[in-house]
Amino acid sequence: MEKTTLQVSGMTCGHCEKAVKTALLNVEGVSEVSVSLKDGKVEVGHDGSKAPLGKLKEAVEDQGYDVV
Repeated sequence: MEKTTLQVSGMTCGHCEKAVKTALLNVEGVSEVSVSLKDGKVEVGHDGSKAPLGKLKEAVEDQGYDVV
């Protein structure tokens, strides 16, 4: 399992946190997600072959947030 940290801008509240977490957990190969609103960081535990970085970014960006 790989651990990837994404820097996400635009998250400001609990709803934002839940939307990002749910979107990432729905990506095949993602097993855990931890969101820090204060730091704007999302840590993702995932299988890199099933859930590459591009899929993770796409899941977050589909929710209206930017991965920087």
